[in-house]
Amino acid sequence: MPARNPSTATAPDAAPTRTSQLDVAAQLLSLLSKATTEPRPDTQLEALTLAVAADLPVLLWGEPGIGKTAALSQLAAALNLPITTVIASVHEPSDFSGLPIVGDDPATQGVPMAPPDWAVQLVRAGQGLLFLDELSTAPPAVQAALLRLVLERRIGSLQLPAGVRIVAAANPRSSAADGWELSPPLANRFVHLQWTHDHEVVVRGLGGTWPRATLPRLDPERLSEAVDFARRAVCGLLSARPRLVHRLPSNETRRGGAWPSPRSWEMALRLIAFATAAGSSREVLSLLVRGTVGDGPGLELLAGLDRMDLPDPEMLLADPAAAVLPERGDLRQAVLDGVVAAVRTRPDKSRWDAAWAILVNAMETGAPDLVVVPATTLASLRRQDWDVPASIERLAGAVALSQRADQAAARVTAKAVR
Repeated sequence: MPARNPSTATAPDAAPTRTSQLDVAAQLLSLLSKATTEPRPDTQLEALTLAVAADLPVLLWGEPGIGKTAALSQLAAALNLPITTVIASVHEPSDFSGLPIVGDDPATQGVPMAPPDWAVQLVRAGQGLLFLDELSTAPPAVQAALLRLVLERRIGSLQLPAGVRIVAAANPRSSAADGWELSPPLANRFVHLQWTHDHEVVVRGLGGTWPRATLPRLDPERLSEAVDFARRAVCGLLSARPRLVHRLPSNETRRGGAWPSPRSWEMALRLIAFATAAGSSREVLSLLVRGTVGDGPGLELLAGLDRMDLPDPEMLLADPAAAVLPERGDLRQAVLDGVVAAVRTRPDKSRWDAAWAILVNAMETGAPDLVVVPATTLASLRRQDWDVPASIERLAGAVALSQRADQAAARVTAKAVR
């Protein structure tokens, strides 16, 4: 019997296979990828979730590496939505308009436009987050094909379900890889949000805790009020400024951003209603409004919203003792000017006296210089048979002091010019 070779013998109890270095690396990567979330005020993230809740396409603008893709991935996970990422620049226009498929009888049935597989998967899921990444690298032909997808949610003959939300991301042309300016028709279909980094958020996130993305809580009791408020705000501004209804920028770069049109005003109206029903802050509303109709028209709309919250001058004149004036100087000035304008429109001795009482209240509870112009105007409205109220004496010192200060400043300016 031949002897057994020890080198080829099989031990009854084989030693366990050692863990490979790739397995160890995978464990380390798993630990690095673990992170938690926490409720944390984040204006950008709240604006994004509000626009998503309002079912409006959102476009995030930011430099490369700023965290746009990570924010959308975290948003999809928090909302429990499957995310489908499509890089538009690597697709042909037919990928979005549909590929023609010849059927059995094209003369009778026509030629259907078949959608891509990712669109079919979204329809099967019934909901999801469609992420159009690197949008500013898409050539003009592809941007044109995206128009119907972004606005009508149609790809070929396929209609995306209502549960699908569209969010895009883009780098400025200066930092995009072979970038293009967005075409005005495509840009006007998005809510544009400038995405920047917050130092504290980044540091805490790298430590393992990121802000939590949650949909806004809409108050069911405020829905009708929110819609009425939004309609009055937008219609009031456009009635006073009809040129703002549609104003296409002359600059090519600005055409690729937010600008006013009937479509974008409708989007702004929807966002105001959602923000009002959710009780969102002014900072969030400012991001959304300016990202829809542009900075100039957006700031005018925000100023109009401030004035809508101001007290009615007639209510103040009816009970001046109970008048509560805004703390902010510009809003207080607007209220006082409104009170004086109301007296000018319907002059009456009792209303004139009530206006003086309101001005005294304003002087005692705020900056006295805000009273100078309204007091001067109100004094000019006096009729000969109206007695001067005693409250005017309480204003005289502040008005005279402010006027002397203005005169002194004018003299200093004149000397400096010489």
